[in-house]
Amino acid sequence: MQYHRNGFRAGDPDILAPGPRVQDRSAGLPRDVDVLIAGCGPAGLCLAAQLALEPGIHTMIVEPKPGPIEKGQADGISVRSMEMFGAFGFAEKISREAVWINETTFWTPGGAGIQRVARVQDVPDGMSEMPHVLINQARIHDMYLDIMKYSPTRLVPDYGLKVADLVVGTEGEYPVTVTLEHTAPGREGETEVVRAKYVVGCDGARSSVRRAIGGALHGDAAHHAWGVIDLLALTDFPDWRMKAFVRSEAEGTLMVLPREGGHLVRLYVELDRLGEDERAADRGMDESHIIAKAQRIFAPYALEVKEVVWWSIYEVGHRLTDKFDDVPEGEVATRAPRVMLAGDACHTHSPKAGQGMNVSMGDTFNMGWKLRHVLTGRAAPSLLHSYTEERRAAAKGLVDFDHEWARIVGAKTHDDKAGELPVVAQAFVHNLPFTCGLTIQYAESALTGSAAHQALAPGFDLGKRFHSAPVIRLADAKPMELGHCIEADARWRIFAFAPEGDVGQPGGAVAALCAWLESDPSSPVLRHRREGDDIDAVIDVRAVFQPGFRELEYGAMPALLRPRGGALGLRDYEKVFCVDHKRGVNIYDARGIDKARGCLVVVRPDQYVAQVLPLSAREELTAFFGGFLA
Repeated sequence: MQYHRNGFRAGDPDILAPGPRVQDRSAGLPRDVDVLIAGCGPAGLCLAAQLALEPGIHTMIVEPKPGPIEKGQADGISVRSMEMFGAFGFAEKISREAVWINETTFWTPGGAGIQRVARVQDVPDGMSEMPHVLINQARIHDMYLDIMKYSPTRLVPDYGLKVADLVVGTEGEYPVTVTLEHTAPGREGETEVVRAKYVVGCDGARSSVRRAIGGALHGDAAHHAWGVIDLLALTDFPDWRMKAFVRSEAEGTLMVLPREGGHLVRLYVELDRLGEDERAADRGMDESHIIAKAQRIFAPYALEVKEVVWWSIYEVGHRLTDKFDDVPEGEVATRAPRVMLAGDACHTHSPKAGQGMNVSMGDTFNMGWKLRHVLTGRAAPSLLHSYTEERRAAAKGLVDFDHEWARIVGAKTHDDKAGELPVVAQAFVHNLPFTCGLTIQYAESALTGSAAHQALAPGFDLGKRFHSAPVIRLADAKPMELGHCIEADARWRIFAFAPEGDVGQPGGAVAALCAWLESDPSSPVLRHRREGDDIDAVIDVRAVFQPGFRELEYGAMPALLRPRGGALGLRDYEKVFCVDHKRGVNIYDARGIDKARGCLVVVRPDQYVAQVLPLSAREELTAFFGGFLA
C-alpha cells in the first residue's frame, strides 16, 4: 500500500483526500450525473466503489430501501471474489471476520437415519492463495460503502429512491432522462427527474431499468420451494461447523453452511414441489415450516433453535436476458450503450451453488474500469459493447451450470455405488473450479489476444484471471503475492518475466524493453499518457527476475522500473520482484514460464490475462493497446 505520495498525511490512509466532485445534497438532487446506478446490492456497490475512486466522475446510486441491509441474502464468497477484494484492499479484513470453508461433507440415508459417507477438500490445493469464505452480505456492502464514503468523491447512496422509468434520447451530453420515485414514508409516489450519461440497472430480478429498455428474463422454473434460514441453535449433528450436504430417505435434502462468528449457521432446506401455476407464497409457509422440515431431515440428530436471525422462502428458477444493454443487435456498429444491466437484473438462478453475489460483482468489476476509461476520455464509448459480449457468456455458463447442479442436489435418489464417492460429491468435486469462480474465460477480442504465444506461460491462461504466485519484492525483500499489486484503479499491467541471466543489466531483454517503453514514440506507455500524467498512469510496468533478491541491485534496475511520480516526484520502490527461493514456490515453475526466453504478461484492470507475448514484442504491444485506448 502506497501513500504520502503527494506529501505527508497523518491518520487513516484509506481516507483519501477529497477531490473536485465531492457529493453535495444540500441543494437537493443533482440535475445531471455521469452515471446513475439503480440498486445498492453487491453489483451496484461494486460499481459505485470503482467510480467513486475517479475524482472527476459524478456518480449517483439510488436504493428504494431506507438504508443499508443488516442481515440475510447472500453469504458465499468464492476465491475469485476474494482475489477481487484484494484489489479493493479489504480481502484481509473479510478473511479475518468470515468463516473459512475448508472441508465439505456428504450425508446420505443409512443407519438409524443419516450417515456421513464422504469428505472433500473444499478448495483444491494450488487453485488460489485466497480461501473460500462465508459472511453476511451486509458486511460486503459495508466494505464498498466505506470505500465510497472515504473516496475523493465522498459518494454515499441516495436511499428511499427507485428508478420508476427512463427514456434514452439521442442528443445532448446527458441523453438518458431518469424518473426517480421516492419510497420514504410521507413521500411515496413523489417523483424527480435526473439526466445521466449512463444508467446501470442493478435493481434485481424485477428490474425497472430492464423493463424500461424492453428487456425480459427468459428461462424456466423448477416449481420447487426451498427455505433458507439463518439461526443460532443447539444440535448434536457432528458437522455443524462444516459445509455439509444432507439427504434423508423420505424428507428430502438440506445444506448446512456455517457462518461467521463461531455460532451462526445457515440452512438451505428443500420444502415442497409446486404446481405448474403455483407460487411458494400460495402455500403460506414460514420459518416454522423450514425448521420442522430440517429437524425431520436431521433425524436422529436433534436441532433446538434458540434464535431465528433471518429466513426466506424462494423458488428455484433459471433465467437470462437477451442482452445486457440497450443497443439492439442491428445497431451495434453505429451506437454505443447508454443503459446496462448487471446482477439479478439480467440473470437469476438458485442460491445453492453460492454464485449469485459473486457473479453479480464480477459483472460490475468488468464494467467499472470500462466506464472509467470512457468517461475520462481514455477510450471510445464503443468499448462498452465488450461488457455484454463478455458477461452474457459468463452468465449463460452460470445459468446452465446451476440448472444441472440444482437438479443433482434436489434429486430424490442417486445412483450411488459402493466404494465410490456419492453422485452429488462427484459432481461437487468436478465442479470445484467453476464454483471457485475460476472457469470464466473471455474469448479472443480487442481486449484479449490470441493464444499464439501461450506456450511461453501456459499457467497464465489467455482470457482467464491472472493466477497469482509468491514472489519477493526486491527493494524491501518483502514476501508477497504478485497478483496483489493489481489494484482496482482502472490501470493496465505489463509484467515482464526476465529470462535466465537477466539481472536488469543494460543490453538485457528487460532493460531493452523498458528503454523502448520509456522513450520510443510508438510505446503504448507514452502514446496513451497525457501531459502531466505519471509514467504509469495508464499502463503499470513491473518486472520479475529469476535470481534471489540478494543477487540483484535495485539501483541497477532500468529507470522505468524505478519511476518518480506524484506531486513531490518521489521514487516508486514497488515495481521489481524476484523468485521466492525461501518458501519453495518458484513462480516460473508454478506457471510454466519459459525460463530461457521469459515473456510478457499483459493484465487487464479487472485482473484477467489479456496477452502473453515474447519480451521482444514491440509492434504487438503497440497494436494491442492502440486497439481500444485513446
